[in-house]
Amino acid sequence: MPRVIDIEIAPSHLQNDSFLRSSIRDEIGEGFGPFEFRILKRSVDARGRVKFRLRIEIFKQGETPEDVLEGIEPYKDVSNGLVVHIIGAGPAGLFAAIRCLHLGFKPVIIERGKDVRERRRDLARLTKEHIVDVDSNYCFGEGGAGAYSDGKLYTRSKKRGDVDQVLKILVQQGAPEDIMVDAHPHIGTNKLPEIITRIRELILAHGGEIHFNERLLDLSIKDGKLRSIRTSAAEYTCEHVILATGHSARDIFQLLKEKGVLIEYKPFALGVRAEHPQELIDKIQYKTAQRGEALPAASYSLVCQVEGRGTYSFCMCPGGIIAPCATAPGEVVTNGWSPSKRNNPFANSGIVVEVKPEDLNSYGENDPLKGMLFQSEVERRACELAGGTQAAPAQRMTDFIQGRLSSSLPDCSYYPGIVSTDLFQVLPQRIASALKVGFMEFGKKMPGYLTEEAVLVATESRTSSPVRIPRDLESLEHPHLKGLYPCGEGAGYAGGIISAAIDGMRCVDKIAAKIKS
Repeated sequence: MPRVIDIEIAPSHLQNDSFLRSSIRDEIGEGFGPFEFRILKRSVDARGRVKFRLRIEIFKQGETPEDVLEGIEPYKDVSNGLVVHIIGAGPAGLFAAIRCLHLGFKPVIIERGKDVRERRRDLARLTKEHIVDVDSNYCFGEGGAGAYSDGKLYTRSKKRGDVDQVLKILVQQGAPEDIMVDAHPHIGTNKLPEIITRIRELILAHGGEIHFNERLLDLSIKDGKLRSIRTSAAEYTCEHVILATGHSARDIFQLLKEKGVLIEYKPFALGVRAEHPQELIDKIQYKTAQRGEALPAASYSLVCQVEGRGTYSFCMCPGGIIAPCATAPGEVVTNGWSPSKRNNPFANSGIVVEVKPEDLNSYGENDPLKGMLFQSEVERRACELAGGTQAAPAQRMTDFIQGRLSSSLPDCSYYPGIVSTDLFQVLPQRIASALKVGFMEFGKKMPGYLTEEAVLVATESRTSSPVRIPRDLESLEHPHLKGLYPCGEGAGYAGGIISAAIDGMRCVDKIAAKIKS
């Protein structure tokens, strides 16, 4: 029978098969006999002496290990199946569609943006010409915000079976098997488009439909039930609608409010992107001048409390790029991504501060869109103070702490350009003050982190949806609108690719349960 053991090895030995075999033999003893092995989990432990922690499965020679893709349910021909309409082709929407194929439902995806390849032209125009396409950008289009935002697959979800199912499907559609092994897996922005394309082809080949360049415009509601939806291209009679439009679909939040559909304010966070030379982060984390080829580009995770406000790192991108993620003209929004090799010279991370209800008093206590309005105001101010284009306001970290305008700025990966700006003029006072204290605390936790080599770029404002669309805990339907299934990050029920994908699949399972009951 196979055995599972845990071992620790130095980075220099990771690719040394003979050393690995010798280490395994030391653990299992000579009595086990000839064996084969495979690595189940791999993580870096940089506390003290840097090492890899490996979980290894061992087999007697001649035994056949279980296929890593074992357990994926078969895909059915759904050409004539019951229709489930899915609004949005991000991870929640795409994996809802995949679950439909498992259960025999016909997914009809309606996506406001373009397919994942066509999006590239609009991203290039956004980056180089500062032209924002409101339907095709880093947030909208096939693959959603995750498609061109690194492809991080780490989640704190406790539903390990569901997580493994999502990872297996991604591997089946072309992702590297390493995502099944690494403790903090990611695919890389350069590889994700091909995987998303294959998922689309899978859906279409089994009878599903995908409609690009269609924006949801209206809902027809009668007797507390969703009867039809109208898009910019057609009207669809519907019984089951999964609403998976992402955290930046402000027009959808407005539509729901106008139609009298219950929505709620949801807490979120706001701040900046902090960028350092990757070599500096490597040196701090690995305590060595050169990390070598075996170790990945170092990352970090930081958190502290500042006068009752959570202040923390978010979406850290080793060897990454800061990207312009505005979804409308007149606003500046930043996010980060990394290629699969994480080999760019900079490391960037969102550093954000919890927004409190008292920050939103001027927007009306009972307005469910007050967080969205606050978010939008900060983004517009950032654009105005940096010159009205997609150039972003920026300040050296040390200058921000000391309250002075930067006389010069370091090199930065943000292609549209950065403009020296007092970030206390961009960010709300309470947010900026908490960030200042937070950076000083982070400098103590990571000596060398607080440096003039680091640049802060505003704004990091789309950490999560500022709106929650409520749903019943059991059925996942909206409590006042039958047939509507709020889903994923935009509805307030996910926080990344994996959790969004899981939520999409759960919504389809609940539809199936309702039909059977």
